[in-house]
Amino acid sequence: MSYETAVARMYTLGHELAHSPSQKFDLAHMRVLLDALNHPERRFPSVLIAGTNGKGSTAATLASILRASGVKTGLYTSPHLVRINERIRIDGSEIPDDDFALLHDVVERTAQYLVKKGELPWHPSFFEMLTAIAFEDFARSKVEIAVLEVGMGGRLDATNVVEPRLSVITDISLDHQKFLGETVAEIAREKAGIIRRGGVVVTLPQQPQANDVIGNTILDLDARAVSAVAYVPPVSPGSAGYVTQADKFLTTEGTEIRDERRSSAPVSQYPLQVLGRQILVETPLVGRHQLRNVALSIAAAEELAKQGFPITPETIERGIRETRWPGRFEVVPPGKNAPEFVLDVAHNPAGAWALRSTLSARYDGRLLTFIFGAMRDKAIGEIAEILFPLAERVILTRADNPRSANPPEIRHAAIRVATEMEDATDIPAALARAKVLAAPRGVVVITGSIYIVGEAMRALGVKV
Repeated sequence: MSYETAVARMYTLGHELAHSPSQKFDLAHMRVLLDALNHPERRFPSVLIAGTNGKGSTAATLASILRASGVKTGLYTSPHLVRINERIRIDGSEIPDDDFALLHDVVERTAQYLVKKGELPWHPSFFEMLTAIAFEDFARSKVEIAVLEVGMGGRLDATNVVEPRLSVITDISLDHQKFLGETVAEIAREKAGIIRRGGVVVTLPQQPQANDVIGNTILDLDARAVSAVAYVPPVSPGSAGYVTQADKFLTTEGTEIRDERRSSAPVSQYPLQVLGRQILVETPLVGRHQLRNVALSIAAAEELAKQGFPITPETIERGIRETRWPGRFEVVPPGKNAPEFVLDVAHNPAGAWALRSTLSARYDGRLLTFIFGAMRDKAIGEIAEILFPLAERVILTRADNPRSANPPEIRHAAIRVATEMEDATDIPAALARAKVLAAPRGVVVITGSIYIVGEAMRALGVKV
């Protein structure tokens, strides 16, 4: 089977949210599939990361620290920006097309056999298939550890079949309520499902409802809690602003500088005591909210060091500095007759607050033009009320995805926002219009769905 055919067959299964909750969320079926594959998930140690926002950034940073430490590291994340291969990486490199096609064929044949024999009631979902492919790739490649980002929720997510060395829980807020629950407490209960009896869980203080659920789960399971508070830099005198609901209880601040090695890309820089000595944290993940994710990564790395992984203060410092997580406040410098572009995934209100805080700090007083698109099931109205007032004009568009809201739907959801809006049929049209509106000295912010950001990166020639 060719790579193109394998990818096409994957997409015929639909996107993650196309399945009913009962079909998507059933670990028993995932275990049947993995049993038939001789349990690849048991052939490598892992770290499991759940949360509403920041889990991808945390996973990418931790994986970079492990690579810098000389540990052969798998990284599984979702969704992807441009190519499906992005989701499965070993030591920073995407799974090759031929390997993806081969492993898809192995998992697909196994799934068809199980359905035919009546051992599975239906074909595995897109996410279940992809998770099995990732596990097979990591097992066959003999990774020394895999960092796994939960797709959605935690308790019944396909990744939750592993027995992780560590569980990490990032910031929790409202998202995917249709599947996870209508309150922060209900959603936290799903996320806390990755905690193991007698296991280790790394987290940070956040909303009281989430804290209560996570704390009670840790007590009920006799797990050991590791707080990453010590790795969050203290707030600077006179600093202001708030990023997410979590930051109302633990506010953070870093010093933003420009690193000439990264063209004009900003980085956050601050000293920390890690593993008994001081290091200089230089993270390319910009924004005060990212300091929480970096702190979680450092705390997780320190715990893995205690478990025997060859992690040192020097490799933590280098791994953070070398982290690459595209599409998260990624700045494309202005070119000849072209404005500066900022690409950032902000697909829920917490992500929108994070982006607003970072934009306000970095571009206060600058002319901002937004390109915005979102999936139909997102809190579009609330996101618009948070972000759109920062812009002089917002160009509404849609991604090439059946779940995308069209511009009239976005406009209707954002009816209470006074910012001037106009429509564009697709990302190329939106970019062309934004270049005219922003002019060379302006800034174009491309945000909303990860699919919007991914299509814009492809159109702009930005490397993923």
